[in-house]
Amino acid sequence: MRTGGLLLAGAALIAGSARAEDPASVGPQSTSALILQLDRLDHLYTGRPDAVVAPSETRVTTLSQAVAYAYQTNPRLLGERATVRSTDYRYPAARSAYGPRLDAGAGYAFTRDRTEIVNNQYLRRSGYASSADLVASLPLLSFGRSAAAVADAEARISYQRDVLRITEAEVLSNVISAYVGVLRDAGAVTIARENLSLLERQLSDNRQRFAVREITATDVEQVETRVELGRAQLLTAQSQLGISQAEFLRHVGMIPGELAQPDVLALPVTTLAQAYGVADAESPIVRAAQSRDKVSRAAIAAAKAEFMPRADLRGTAQYGSVSPYTDSRRTSDMRGEVHVSLPLIDSGLRAAQLGQAREANDADGRLLEAAMRDTRAAVAAAWNELAGARESLGRYRAATEAAARAYSGTVLQEKAGARTTLDTLELARDLLTVRNNYNNALANEYLARAALLSAMGRLEAPMLVPGIPAYDPMTHFRKVRSHGDIPLLTGLLGALDGAGSGKPRVDRLSRDPAGRLAVDAPVPLSKEEAQTPP
Repeated sequence: MRTGGLLLAGAALIAGSARAEDPASVGPQSTSALILQLDRLDHLYTGRPDAVVAPSETRVTTLSQAVAYAYQTNPRLLGERATVRSTDYRYPAARSAYGPRLDAGAGYAFTRDRTEIVNNQYLRRSGYASSADLVASLPLLSFGRSAAAVADAEARISYQRDVLRITEAEVLSNVISAYVGVLRDAGAVTIARENLSLLERQLSDNRQRFAVREITATDVEQVETRVELGRAQLLTAQSQLGISQAEFLRHVGMIPGELAQPDVLALPVTTLAQAYGVADAESPIVRAAQSRDKVSRAAIAAAKAEFMPRADLRGTAQYGSVSPYTDSRRTSDMRGEVHVSLPLIDSGLRAAQLGQAREANDADGRLLEAAMRDTRAAVAAAWNELAGARESLGRYRAATEAAARAYSGTVLQEKAGARTTLDTLELARDLLTVRNNYNNALANEYLARAALLSAMGRLEAPMLVPGIPAYDPMTHFRKVRSHGDIPLLTGLLGALDGAGSGKPRVDRLSRDPAGRLAVDAPVPLSKEEAQTPP
């Protein structure tokens, strides 16, 4: 990626420097309340507000640092990764159905009874006895029941990974927005301060001209009005900067230092149709909807399997006393069997469960189609916003230059008597407006790039920061996937059981006609525009 001047270029175009200074260096205020407010804003700006404790004296200065730190420490992201790891255990839990089960039991009992033999004559017996047993079982064929459980586990794990990607995209979007917001609002503070300095110089000049009766007191009062308004605007800009810095701390986890211009977010596509194709294949929202569809298809397979028989191998071994009243004589019993069961009548329970699973799957299929529509709408919105922002940047830049020239010329004309004080003040206000608009447009162009990457499924930390250690959810899954497996046996039984279970792991094709429509961008981006800064 290449680095370009993005957010503060509007301020630097006229004033030369867009670096925000200490807000406490603003000129004297009219009341003690404003001075107190400035003091509080100064604490916010320097990163030491009373209500916010810095996690470290080290401050973030680049977007790569912000992304890397949030990628490694953001609580939401870390929590979602733990959720994925917990879901990984569903797979060995489902695979355990292919393995043997052995249960042991033991007991030591006291028995006492009284039996009436004839009227008022009783036989009494009592004593202690012990027993022990072992029960072993091995499923031979469940006719798809176990295979459906494994497919369900795989789909839920896949779904949770997609949710992790969604969370990562949201976290990184917030980080980029916070970073850009601080830069944008720092630029707004610089613009407001320079506007105030400009007005104060004009006020000083007008007071000198009033002293020699070149202008009236009304002209001076007009400038004083704009000076006070400029001071209020500077306070507002500083307040917004403090809010943006608090948001930065919230999303990044560290306090912003002197932020550098962010690296350009290069786009992997040059047409809207290409962006649609990437989003259809890689969007985590679409992938999550596909995973939900697979979960409900596994439920259909499980419901169908309940109509089939099942075969299990069972073995029992029992050891205990002959009589429940004494341990003096012992007996043992061993038994092995192949048990085959087939449900016959359940009063419609299985048919109802199957119907419920099918309708739930149809709902998930519609959810997938809605996700594809929503994703394409998000891609188109970001694409058109980016295209419009790039087209407008040149206009804003030209407007800023023209406003600066117009203001400089009017100042000279006012001194020559060809322009009024009000004319000069109006052009100063126009200059302030176009500079702020240009500053905001630069920020919006960058955020539109991030939004487009997010909608396509490409806003991921390893793609933004080359060399960052990527979190791989497969690492933990590989560690736990074979827990409890018995070599050869688990794989053989799994292959037999899943032979006729269908294909719940295959992605569903969209049935929505709107999903196949492609709306081209009104302002397509060239390859150079997609990869270079404005």
